[in-house]
Amino acid sequence: MDRGAPGANDPASARVDVWLWSVRQVKSRSAATAACRAGHVRINGETAKPSQHVKIGDEIRYRVQGFDRLLRVQRILIKRVGAPIAREAYTDFSPPRPTPLDAPAAIIRERGAGRPTKKERRQLDALRATRGSTVDIEHLLDED
Repeated sequence: MDRGAPGANDPASARVDVWLWSVRQVKSRSAATAACRAGHVRINGETAKPSQHVKIGDEIRYRVQGFDRLLRVQRILIKRVGAPIAREAYTDFSPPRPTPLDAPAAIIRERGAGRPTKKERRQLDALRATRGSTVDIEHLLDED
């Protein structure tokens, strides 16, 4: 019998922690349960408990490594299957992760420099506010 082939034996629903584990979104079922308890899993916009059931068509938002994964359930699985079959069980609508070039650069101060002065803080705020546009950084930081 082929475990990956859809058939009449497919269940109508499954626990969300079991489903996340079976479609290989988490490494273990206990990790899926912990994610649900921590509030990182939402079903159709509402926080999910580990024992909450998912059905075909439900939208699952799963927060992993600081980014949200948006998944729509296409098939109910209760046993862990191979990666190609697991990918067919959901549709991924996740937005692409930002590249390191899109993320703001960390502002580094010299060790022992203390807290920024009011003037330095204003310059840093101005630098952060101009994230999308072109700015003359040397001119902004050299105003003393």
